Amino acid sequence: MDEDERARLAEFVTSRTPALMRVAYLLTGDRHAAEDLVQSALARTIPRWRSLRNADPEGYLRTVMYREQVSWWRRLRRYRESLLTGAHEVPAADPSGGTDLRLAMRAALRHLPPAQRTVVVLRYYEDLTETQVAQVLGCSVGTVRSRTHRAVSRLRELLPDVELLEVRR
Repeated sequence: MDEDERARLAEFVTSRTPALMRVAYLLTGDRHAAEDLVQSALARTIPRWRSLRNADPEGYLRTVMYREQVSWWRRLRRYRESLLTGAHEVPAADPSGGTDLRLAMRAALRHLPPAQRTVVVLRYYEDLTETQVAQVLGCSVGTVRSRTHRAVSRLRELLPDVELLEVRR
């Protein structure tokens, strides 16, 4: 890789890392795991930079991130850890109102199974169509629809006082 290529790569990484970190955080629910996910995806993407630079390197990088996270969840199934939930995790009231909603939504997303959480992030945060989500996850559009429906239904159960958007088709 010559100096111009390295400069373009460095500029891309510098400019897009904050957006990639936000998506990674939504997928993992943990800042440190999100940093690891972005770093791992970059490590897989950089060797292909020359062929990606004129295409859609960010799209490729996001797909690598999603698939890497799904692989991590699959590995996690084999090694179950029990998470403790206690009364200490009650969010304090915030006069802005939006913070309480974000905290409640983040906690509710953590209660969703990994596949449903991924579909919610892709559909509603990343604003991808069902077809695009199916391509990213390597599944059918029907699977995306059913996971989205189940996830939104579960979120409605977990957050009865919050007005959720209708499921988009």
